[in-house]
Amino acid sequence: MTVANSATADTGTASAVAPSALSNSLVLFLAFCCGAVVANLYYAQPIVELIAPSIGLSKAHASLIVSLTQFGYALGLLFLVPLADLLENRRLLVGFTLAAALCLAAAGLSHTPSLFLICSLLIGLTSVAVQILVPLAAHMAPEESRGRVVGNIMSGLLLGILLSRPLASTLTEAFGWRGVFFSAAALMALMALVMGLLLPHRHPAHRAGYVSLIASVFALARRYAVLRERALYQGLLFASFSSFWTIAPIELVRQFGFNQTEVAIFALVGAVGAIAAPIAGRLADAGHGTRSTAVALLLAPLALLAGSLPGAGWLWMIVSAVLLDFAVQLNMVLGQREVYALDPQSRARLNAVYMTSIFVGGALGSLIASPIYEHVGWASFACLSALPPVLAMLLFVFRSRSSTEG
Repeated sequence: MTVANSATADTGTASAVAPSALSNSLVLFLAFCCGAVVANLYYAQPIVELIAPSIGLSKAHASLIVSLTQFGYALGLLFLVPLADLLENRRLLVGFTLAAALCLAAAGLSHTPSLFLICSLLIGLTSVAVQILVPLAAHMAPEESRGRVVGNIMSGLLLGILLSRPLASTLTEAFGWRGVFFSAAALMALMALVMGLLLPHRHPAHRAGYVSLIASVFALARRYAVLRERALYQGLLFASFSSFWTIAPIELVRQFGFNQTEVAIFALVGAVGAIAAPIAGRLADAGHGTRSTAVALLLAPLALLAGSLPGAGWLWMIVSAVLLDFAVQLNMVLGQREVYALDPQSRARLNAVYMTSIFVGGALGSLIASPIYEHVGWASFACLSALPPVLAMLLFVFRSRSSTEG
């Protein structure tokens, strides 16, 4: 595997990473890293029914495990990821990955709700390394293939999200739920070592202090309407995505008698939606971003409504999972392609705004998922989960018409 050569940073300038050095093997490695790191946020999702009683947490509050992890991730996106525009990137990546390993190990050792929930928050906070990797790849990729490269790496991210669930279920069957966290901690420690050996240096050009850096994040959000709109669309979609994947494993266990292995197979089939990432990258590079966004925003609510049809069984839940995952990933990559084009020197901060909104939406979706499901059941829950993407679609149509009329 080859790595990019980084030029020596002169005062006030960033070290350049040669686009030609972004080999296929390096793209594959970055995709794997994205998937492995983001999986930390979702290992607990299919096994909350096992974790909660083990640490003394009630069923009604079980979704706190998932939502706190995502809130921690959102905080990290807002306050830690912008450091990639200020500090050397490889050092940040190795540091955050090692910190994630320690937090995962601590979660595996936890025996009380308070300690485990604190660890959940910190796991999310330290797993933001993935959102430094993606802008780094965008810097390294040439303009004409940037959408394809980001799409390929984002497919690794979505695969990490989707495969984390079957992996967690499978490991739980073999080693118990604590074994999931110990295994993830070991993987993070190994990855930190490999990152230190293989990733290129990148010294950003930004030379402001931390406070002004964070202030500039909010300034970017105010400056770019495209950033705000894309963040809102994806945040609404991710709220539905996260709530669906929080409750679907519970519904399969309770209503259809699935064991953890069968839940793992269900999640594995849902991972088919990851094919949207490279497709989205190519569509964006070809100039079809607007139409593809409309498809994604329409497909998401239809996917959720399909799973709520009267008499719909677990086969329809599979249909919902695949279509929803496809829609969410399609819209995410399309949005990133537009956001990264706004200001090449501020990609980490632009990405921080974009992804913070997404995971705030995901955290809120997870937070309210359990109470709603416990009160109204699966069919009504699926219908209610379709409302956020419907709102996103309406906002997109209104914005498109306003632009046309203007």
